[in-house]
Order: sequence, then C-alpha cells, then structure tokens
Amino acid sequence: MLISWNTTSRCNLFCRHCYRESGPENDRSGELTTAEGRELIASIRRAGFRLLIFSGGEPLLREDIFDLVAAARDTGLLPAMGTNGTLLTVETAARLAESGLRGVAVSVDSLDREYHDTFRGTPGAFDSAQQGIRNALAADLRVQINLTLTDRNLDQFDRMVDYYEKMGVHAVHPFFLVPTGRALSMAEEELTSEAYFSMIRTVLEKQGTASLEIKPTCAPQFMPMAKEMGIPQRFTRGCLAGTAYCCVLPDGEVHVCPYLPVRASSVRERPFEDIWRDSDVFLKLRDRSAYGGSCGECGHWEICGGCRARAWYYTGNYLAEEPWCFRR
Repeated sequence: MLISWNTTSRCNLFCRHCYRESGPENDRSGELTTAEGRELIASIRRAGFRLLIFSGGEPLLREDIFDLVAAARDTGLLPAMGTNGTLLTVETAARLAESGLRGVAVSVDSLDREYHDTFRGTPGAFDSAQQGIRNALAADLRVQINLTLTDRNLDQFDRMVDYYEKMGVHAVHPFFLVPTGRALSMAEEELTSEAYFSMIRTVLEKQGTASLEIKPTCAPQFMPMAKEMGIPQRFTRGCLAGTAYCCVLPDGEVHVCPYLPVRASSVRERPFEDIWRDSDVFLKLRDRSAYGGSCGECGHWEICGGCRARAWYYTGNYLAEEPWCFRR
C-alpha cells in the first residue's frame, strides 16, 4: 500500500495543471507541523502502509523535510518524493539519500525546453530539472520521470522513454491528465475516448521494448487492456484509490486521491489509521455494490476500478462510471 502526503501547497513553480493549485505565494500557515507530521508518519505505518510519497507543492521547500524523511525511514516506511526537480542540488540529493529517501519522481513533460517551461510556468525549469535528475542519479536514488500527457505532447512519450533509458533513469510514468485544480482550465486537452485508449495501447506496447519501468497512471483501464493484449503486469489494480492508496493534504485533510476532492476526514480530528480503517468514503470504495453504471457491472472491476476522479468530474459522483469508457 502507498500513500502520498502533500506536505505543502507552496511551490517555486506555477504549473498549468496543478491539482493542488500550488505556487510561490501560497499560505503555509495551516500546514501540519513537524510534530504533527511525525505522528502522521507513525499512524501511516500502524495502518499497514509501506510506501510514503512526500509531495506538494514542492516538498523541498519544507525546512523539516529531511527530518520527516528520516522519521519515515525509522518507522519502517519506504520514503520517496515527488518533486519538480529544480531544487535537487548535489548537496540536497546527497542529504536526502543520507536521510533514507529511496527515490524521487521528477516531473518532466517534454524534451522540448519551451513546452516544459511554459507548462511549468517558469523559464529555466527544464534545465534545472535535468540537472536535478543527474544529481539524484549520482546520489544513487531511484529516479522516476512523471510525464503529464495531454493532446499536445503525445509525440514526446517515445522520445522521452528512449532518452531517459539511456540516461539510466529507472522508470517513466505517463500521467493521463485529469481535469482538477488548475487543470480545470485545460480540460479540452484531456485525452478522451479513442485517443485515450489508443495512447494506453501505445504505452503498453512500449513496456515490451524498454528496459525501464513504464506504468500508465490515472488510466486504470490499462490493466484489463494489458490482460487482453497478453502483456504481464506486476501491478495489481488500475485505480488504487481507497483500496491501497489515499492522500493527505497539507492541512491534514485525508482525501481519496490528489485529483479527487472528496474528504474522508482529517488527521487533526482522528488518527490516520482509524480513518483508513472505517471512513465511510473508503468503505464504499472497497464495496463493489456501491459503484454505479458499467463500473459496477464490469467484469474487470477487480483489476481496474475506473478512475474515480474522472467519474467525479463528469458526473459529480465519485462512485459513478466513467461516461466515455469504451466498456460501457
């Protein structure tokens, strides 16, 4: 099981699609304190989770991030980090590794410098991220590239896999855009229907030729598609929200996933392990009979689950079907 903790909503970039609507001027006053963060980490471990992803905003803007990473390591968790990579200096990467961090996922959306910098809202972001990737590799951290796919950068996927494979990166995870946060303003760039499934097929086919790990993310139908294509997967389910994954917001609110603004509770009200065990939101997500439409009837529910965030965006009900899924 894995969990992401959005440790802060402050970020040194201002990305077009940010689900947390992060930026340089965001208020940090309501964030969990170091002490609250330590208790959250202990509670996450007690709940049976194994992997904790420190995310944001930009987690490297938290002054206590090294202490929090070490706390996660000391409880027996595997700490990882989602970052824009621009602050991964040689010294920072080395210190993260010394603190027990196992790997970083760096967001890169194109090998086209201008596209990436525009998407991330900051000139120079591409070059800084590339240096951060090299610094992380030099510190013996596992490096994953998170690529947000829209209808404007599909041609970059193959090129990026080949480029980062040669660099020695360990994984490339293409994220299929979900209209939430600032991405609501770019919903028309989301891949839907035939384009969506065609790109999933392209990603799965690339799995068979690349030596690094490739996983479609926010595209849960990749699991039944891989089964039909005869492509073995080490993954267990397309959408893990509420069954083996959730997220914690900077102020301690517990949500189903970063892209789905459905609140389960708050760690300032109840210990996380209690929320995970018996929140009504999570219990419904684990109950097939609670799902509506074709998702509730689909023979692939166990390995797919449908994207709960897209169900919310299109219908207002996180347990509904995805309106344009070809399996309807």
